[in-house]
Amino acid sequence: MSHPPVAPFLFKGSPVWVTVAPDGKPVADGRGLVEVRYTRGGKVYRTYADRLEPATAAARAELEAAAAAAPKKAEPAKRSPRKSVAVYGLNDRRGADVAIELWTDGACSGNPGPAGAGVLYQHGGAERTVSEYLGTGTNNIAELTAILRAIQLVDDTSMPVDILTDSSYCIGLLTKGWKPKKNQELVAELRQAYADLEDVRLIKVKGHAGIEGNERADELARLAVERRASATT
Repeated sequence: MSHPPVAPFLFKGSPVWVTVAPDGKPVADGRGLVEVRYTRGGKVYRTYADRLEPATAAARAELEAAAAAAPKKAEPAKRSPRKSVAVYGLNDRRGADVAIELWTDGACSGNPGPAGAGVLYQHGGAERTVSEYLGTGTNNIAELTAILRAIQLVDDTSMPVDILTDSSYCIGLLTKGWKPKKNQELVAELRQAYADLEDVRLIKVKGHAGIEGNERADELARLAVERRASATT
């Protein structure tokens, strides 16, 4: 079985193998993420290309020595197709100390009308937010885009992730096999991003019920509509 070419780089000071094109530049997917491995043929992680640095001679030597010393592994058995992830209730969330929590919501002034997506990322005491103006759209487009933008904040797709949404529409599309009548391209992109997460729970929360994370995501979505502007922090 052939593998795509890799080259040594530095990621946060550590030597890593990165999937590269024939010209030696990292290969990025549609979200701008590149594949990173700490050992040749090892577990795949993903990060943005601008977080990589050229490998030093010492880093190259370290990676090559580890590759030469590593025992050859048998071809892994093919994994069975990913099953739909069960929908959990709010009481089953794992907490931001264990899992990355992605609170998402969409807002629309009219349907269709000016639309916005809001995301609150929480993990280990760190927070990131997205407040993105989407132009004219529907509420469903706003909800779908919010979840997609949330997943795009996850650098390490092997981490446990809890996605919290008040959208039954999104939950049906992602876990119940619903076929989209509209927004097929957006749904396909979201499903691919969702499938890249190795340990994910999609959690249904009640909207406008005073749940802090949901209220903050809703506010970020509404602010984007009101200001007709986008911001990521």
